[in-house]
Amino acid sequence: MENEEKYLRAKKRVQNLKGFYQHLLSYILVNIMLFIINMVTDASHWWFIYPLMGWGIGLIAHALSVYSDGFMGADWEERKIKEYMEKDKRDN
Repeated sequence: MENEEKYLRAKKRVQNLKGFYQHLLSYILVNIMLFIINMVTDASHWWFIYPLMGWGIGLIAHALSVYSDGFMGADWEERKIKEYMEKDKRDN
């Protein structure tokens, strides 16, 4: 059972990583397109920087959620689940 849990946890991490890479690729391609549109239409005003920065903040948040276990990472979830299960076991 434990091997299956490890496999499922690893699979979820790989899916999260894949989602981040897809997000990163979209970010790069769309912002290149916006840069080109900006340069063709009005090179004197660099408006493409605004979506680049806004979306960049979201991309950083996505990266942190994927690469950082942080305060509420997968280990934290597991610890809390076990803690509540043990508490329920003691109370019943």
